[in-house]
Amino acid sequence: MTLVFVHGAGESSMSFHYQLEHFSDAIGIDLPGHPVGKPCTSVEGYVEWVRGFLSGRGCTDVVLCGHSMGGAITQTYALKYPGELKGIVLVGTGARLRVAPEYLKASEDGIGNPAPWLEARKESYRNIEPAVREKLLERSAQNGAAVQLNDYQCCDKFDLMNEVGNISLPTLAICGGADVMTPPRYTSYLVEKIPGAKSVVMDGATHWVQLEKHRDVNGAIETFVAALG
Repeated sequence: MTLVFVHGAGESSMSFHYQLEHFSDAIGIDLPGHPVGKPCTSVEGYVEWVRGFLSGRGCTDVVLCGHSMGGAITQTYALKYPGELKGIVLVGTGARLRVAPEYLKASEDGIGNPAPWLEARKESYRNIEPAVREKLLERSAQNGAAVQLNDYQCCDKFDLMNEVGNISLPTLAICGGADVMTPPRYTSYLVEKIPGAKSVVMDGATHWVQLEKHRDVNGAIETFVAALG
């Protein structure tokens, strides 16, 4: 099986630094515009791009793992092309991802004045090990606020509340107990609606649970993948 990791809004494959380090054959995707190329303008557009990426590399028996917006991409992929996946892992995400107006405004303002926007990114990474945090900040600066605004707008339009129950693939949902962007109730909804889905809540972790509690997250993914046979 091939583990494929899809990052969230305005981020990069570095969002899964420890997972890509731990799972030697895993693939970390940098979505278009992050920073190379032009970003897609919808979750559905990103789904088609990811599908082309996987097809072009001959990936089979894929376990698709998505964080935040990457989780929206993963859910949509699972609904549209279930036969192409073995299972899905949803990290810090939900069936709907409304974005608070202040986040949209901060990204919009950051296009012309990036310093406060980057400072806010730094604050969100505060619990991450310093060396990794610096890499994340560097990539955020390369991607830029316009890309994050685009991705937030994609998230704001995303809503599978009435469809997520049709996902038929084995599903693991992981979240941080202290996540305020996609709080644990989002994960509870996913597990309630997706048949057979399992969840893991990491106490004290924020929206960056996969970086803050990487050993526990890696262990949960290992157990999930092993159960897929």
